[in-house]
Amino acid sequence: MQKSITSFQNPLIKQIVLLQEKSRERRKNNLFVIEGLREISLAIKGGYFLKTLLFCSEIISEEEIFTLKESANSETEFIEITPEIYEKLAYRSSTEGVLAIAHTKDLNISNLPISAPLNDRSLSGAEGALILVAEAPEKPGNIGALLRTADAANVDAVIIANPKTDLYNPNIIRSSVGCLFTNKIATGSSSEIISFLKENNINIYCAALQASVHYDTIDFKKATAIVVGTEATGLSEEWLQNSTQNIIIPMQGEIDSMNVSVAAGILIFEAKRQRGF
Repeated sequence: MQKSITSFQNPLIKQIVLLQEKSRERRKNNLFVIEGLREISLAIKGGYFLKTLLFCSEIISEEEIFTLKESANSETEFIEITPEIYEKLAYRSSTEGVLAIAHTKDLNISNLPISAPLNDRSLSGAEGALILVAEAPEKPGNIGALLRTADAANVDAVIIANPKTDLYNPNIIRSSVGCLFTNKIATGSSSEIISFLKENNINIYCAALQASVHYDTIDFKKATAIVVGTEATGLSEEWLQNSTQNIIIPMQGEIDSMNVSVAAGILIFEAKRQRGF
């Protein structure tokens, strides 16, 4: 018999609200909430284990639920909820009547594969590896946009240095349109990430105003990490001191900075252009 929930006072419904609103709750339980058919499908494809999937049969079709049951882990519990409960839990009305509780992954830099191929290339002695590094991004919208850019360019990894925001924040999942699950992602301190890049012979190109050359004069075909900072403060001195070369995007307007995800997109796709993609 299909399990169902009809009460707002159900403990699972209360837990979902806490997981959506409190990063402390997500960290304590190693769980987070995914909303939307596309996002859940990408999470499954990305190797995330779904603990529970809740669906509203008045919104999502039986065929779509069957497809999710076929692709999800056999231990995933499927629970039907009412339209009223779904409306309470959903951030937006266009997410097909389904959300899930999933287990988080340990995103520490030490768990980023080195000898295993990333997008068919190895990071160990990684000739050709292309990595995006963002130092201390705070705004979920910017992080989501960076992840979308990284997915579009099929970079080998996205590394967040000194993260200020929980990457399983629902706003990041939503703004990334599920690209949190399509990229290989790692986090760590700037020192840890710099050590990782140097140990793997990956050139560090920092987007910065100081001692910079135009970005299109750099050979990005070799193992490359493109490093971007915040729009407000740029990159920390630690990154600048360890940069292979600082790079700059020449601008013709009155200001000397642009949105971090836009800048990252320009730099990453120049690297992709040089690589013939």
